[in-house]
Amino acid sequence: MKEKLLNLGFTEGLIQESALYECMFLGRVVAQYKDLYRVVTENSELIAEISGKMRHVSGEMSDYPAVGDFVMIDREDAQHGNAIIHEILTRKSAFVRRAAGTAHDIQVVAANIDTVFICMSLNRDFNLRRLERYLAVAWDSGSTPVVVLTKADLCDEVDSKLVEMSDATTGVDVIVTSSMTEDGYQAILEYVRTGQTVAFIGSSGVGKSTLINRLLGEDVIETGEVRKGDKGKHVTTRRELIVVPTGGAVIDTPGMRELGVDSVDLARTFSDIDGLADGCRFKDCSHETEPGCRVRQAIADGELSEERLASYKKLKKEARYDGLSSREIDKEKMSAMYSGFDGVRNARAYVKSKKRER
Repeated sequence: MKEKLLNLGFTEGLIQESALYECMFLGRVVAQYKDLYRVVTENSELIAEISGKMRHVSGEMSDYPAVGDFVMIDREDAQHGNAIIHEILTRKSAFVRRAAGTAHDIQVVAANIDTVFICMSLNRDFNLRRLERYLAVAWDSGSTPVVVLTKADLCDEVDSKLVEMSDATTGVDVIVTSSMTEDGYQAILEYVRTGQTVAFIGSSGVGKSTLINRLLGEDVIETGEVRKGDKGKHVTTRRELIVVPTGGAVIDTPGMRELGVDSVDLARTFSDIDGLADGCRFKDCSHETEPGCRVRQAIADGELSEERLASYKKLKKEARYDGLSSREIDKEKMSAMYSGFDGVRNARAYVKSKKRER
């Protein structure tokens, strides 16, 4: 397989899948501009739009192409207008967020990412609760998370920070750097290989854009200086996939800053709590006041922090109810609380109780 195709992430499996579509060409979406896309193929780079059929059958925003998607287009020559995207090949990973102005519609921010670097500085930006959120999103996407702790030279408690985050980062590589332009670059370069696609998430001002520019060997991504209070400016305004000269590709998109936890599985980020919960007396234990709660016992014994349990409950609730109206939340609660044989009768009783509360 040609080096260009390998760097773009094309695999033998994708080529075999693309063979199912006769008279079409395999490409990858490298940029998105509202309703238009820039697609790179083996022999060309051109602007494309989705077919009328795809627009008609797409019931949700997640059915539309996103940066990183492998797609089938009708041409490799732009002389006769824009290329037409007819199919999206199977995604191996996808980062999603709730679309603006909707309660349920999910938008794919970036697709087919192999490794996501969660960047967090060891100064005022350090926030364990935010890290738990990012890890939950990364695991759910299908990508492999790697935590990058920056600005170690500004922190006198690096070892204690690592201990503090050890439960959340079980099974996750953690890189500690003092400079995103030197040691940070070298450490992360080991993960950026031919055929691999990587992305970066984290707060502004932690050095993501600087690091991407180092990987690319030139200042492709605009960087912003850190303002007073260790807060940086958001400078990324486009969604784009860029080939790394030394091998692989990197996706840079502002949408990665706004990821929610819609329907994520928190089991990998909170494996310690799930493991403790297996020892609770009741299967549906809420870890509040129930007798025989192994989670509460772990808190009393100093094995688990109250803050971590609160974060777990918050993210679990947000994953289910975030963005829903009060009526929709009530409906979800009815479905969860009264789903047994007597579901209809109990649901009616629940509605009556809500009316009395009003």
